[in-house]
Amino acid sequence: MSAIREHIDHVPLIDHHCHGITLDELSGPEFELLITESGSHHHRSHFDSPFGLVVRSECAEVLGLPRHCSAEEYLARRAELGPREAARLLLAGTGIDTYIVDTGYLGTQICSPAELGALADRPAFAVARLEALAEAIAPDVTAEALPRALEAAVQHSTTTHVGFKSIIAYRHGLEFDPVRPTDREVVAAAEAWYARAERTSSWRLDDPVIMRYLLHCAADTGRPLQFHVGLGDADAVQHRCDPSHLTRFLAEIEPTGCRVLLLHCYPFIREAGILCHVFPHVWMDIGLTLNYLGPSAETAMREALEVAPFGKQLFASDAFGLPELFLGGARLWRRSLADVLEHWVARDLIGVADALRYVDWMANGNAAHVYGIPEVRG
Repeated sequence: MSAIREHIDHVPLIDHHCHGITLDELSGPEFELLITESGSHHHRSHFDSPFGLVVRSECAEVLGLPRHCSAEEYLARRAELGPREAARLLLAGTGIDTYIVDTGYLGTQICSPAELGALADRPAFAVARLEALAEAIAPDVTAEALPRALEAAVQHSTTTHVGFKSIIAYRHGLEFDPVRPTDREVVAAAEAWYARAERTSSWRLDDPVIMRYLLHCAADTGRPLQFHVGLGDADAVQHRCDPSHLTRFLAEIEPTGCRVLLLHCYPFIREAGILCHVFPHVWMDIGLTLNYLGPSAETAMREALEVAPFGKQLFASDAFGLPELFLGGARLWRRSLADVLEHWVARDLIGVADALRYVDWMANGNAAHVYGIPEVRG
């Protein structure tokens, strides 16, 4: 094993974007819907997919099964261990030192950041999802009071969360007007939102004016701001999730000191890399991408390392619901990064000392810098 691969295999990771997991017993069909971004069952099993291969090889091995076991063998072993013991084994195999957890999606159906940290016996921090924040407070204030209430709620979140997350890419698209809306515009949008909520009994926020206002409130705090980019479930219209649409917004908020994190980025890895290259306050990861590419993960890693500076790249798993996604994300990140850097060293394109330094940055140093959390020592 080369010095680079040995170092990458053991370097501690900060998972800068992930979610909690379910600790419920899962049926086979329930498990399958958590190993895919599709919300539906297809005519073939989701185990027969790139990430299904990862589950039946990498995760199977950790749970005491032979690599490339069948789906039936995997599910039987998982049921035998129980969800907590399976989670403990899988999380222990990741080498993740610190978790930064998005609490905004199905938060009552998965474990909290504190519970995830306790399961892994590692520190866990929380990120506030802006749309969920607005949906929680809107029913208790008038439309006229909403601008100040949103501003106060975002500011208060800085006392309990290390950053913010927006899913405007899902709910509207990234091609939004970059200019901060006026209070009058927010109130008019709120009146329409409240009327719709009264008709439908749903407070789901998809108004671009209110979401834009939330983004500017978050930027004003100077805290990190995460954006979903690219690959996601069926709600995400891909051409509207291209991060290059954010160019004018990024320029608009640069004076605030807000650090922007572009999440996942597939298939827009090069576009995200360009934004990281030209803007001092933009970073990226390819977390979700690696699990769903599975054996092809190295192709995404090569693209990520093309133009984005090494000080602008972070590790993330974007795991949700299953500890398998944490293990797969960590192992695929390590393997694909080692494959690329070993190839560069073999061609004398990079020195070993530089390669090791950049590994430490991407594994944990960049995230510690962006989020202002303690550095990890290997």
